[in-house]
Amino acid sequence: MKGLLRLGVDITLFSLNPSKHRVDTDDIYDPVFETIRFHATMVDTEVNVWDAFFNIFSNQSYNVSRYYDEDAARLLEEVLKETDFDIIQFEGLFVVPYLDIVKSNSKAKVIYRAHNIESDVWERLAQKEKFTPRRRYLQFLSRRLKTYETEQINRFHYIFAISEQDRQSILRFGGDASIEVLPVALDFEKYKTDNAKTSFPTLFHLGAMDWRPNKEGLEWFLDEIWPDIETLSSELRFYIAGKSMQKQFFEYDSDNLVVEGEVFDAVEFINSKAIMIVPLLSGSGMRVKIIEGMAMRKCIIATSMAAEGIGCVHGRDILIADTADEFYRSILQCITNPNKWRDIGENARKTAERDHDISVISKRMFDIYQKVTIA
Repeated sequence: MKGLLRLGVDITLFSLNPSKHRVDTDDIYDPVFETIRFHATMVDTEVNVWDAFFNIFSNQSYNVSRYYDEDAARLLEEVLKETDFDIIQFEGLFVVPYLDIVKSNSKAKVIYRAHNIESDVWERLAQKEKFTPRRRYLQFLSRRLKTYETEQINRFHYIFAISEQDRQSILRFGGDASIEVLPVALDFEKYKTDNAKTSFPTLFHLGAMDWRPNKEGLEWFLDEIWPDIETLSSELRFYIAGKSMQKQFFEYDSDNLVVEGEVFDAVEFINSKAIMIVPLLSGSGMRVKIIEGMAMRKCIIATSMAAEGIGCVHGRDILIADTADEFYRSILQCITNPNKWRDIGENARKTAERDHDISVISKRMFDIYQKVTIA
């Protein structure tokens, strides 16, 4: 939004505010919100056992249908009647249930910005689930999601994929709409580093712990990798931060592990630590926190899954580790050779500036808007 505002775009934001992860909109201090029209509506997205059970006998995806709310639909209808929009952009799959409301009340061109391929996330989770009944249910959810994604793709005038891998997945759905890759964009004025405030040797993990792939990956790292890593140096510390931090992570018995929970300033937190750990074993899309870490000149050690879609090269601007042994050797290399992680961090910043500059990506998006509206 910041990049588009600089180009003179008039923006209205309609946002769903799930009760489980409710944001107090009165506490939003971003100046962007002073220059847009902003509507937020509460939606109860809590999983209901009975609803989930009866959904099995319907033809709807329970993952998505939970986000549809009649009051939200009525508010959206009012907003659409008040303003004649040129473009209406859907951010992610979970707002797509409101597409019919938009089409019924607006002549705007509709664009879908795919944050990831949601069915892929659940399919990969199912593949790793060992408990058979749960694995079969996850497979069921994944199939439903894939059907829903496939059906909805052709209802949009244009699609923005977040990575080339996701673009290829959407093409395999058989979509007819034009597709453009528009990755995560950052305003680099926000990401300023101060080496004097960076402590070493430190590892850190930053991510929302209510997202299952983050929880799964961190559990694997703490159980299978960290016990050997913390013996490398008595001064080594591993910091874990993120919203919705679950009780189990506070209970790990380790003197060198610091669980901080949600941090007030993520950029300051990233700056204060040296090496970023991203042990994702499932997921889809592009990891925003990795791009932010690159912007902050961090040496990032991540799985291939975590780095998917990012234009980085192992050994140059990131370290790829897919096994416990590879993580161990990468971390050992960094803490015994400080110049290694600093060089990778500098290269990471250059890569982030090349591929994720807000001005460049916003201009590309703006040009597509113009093309779509005159088509």
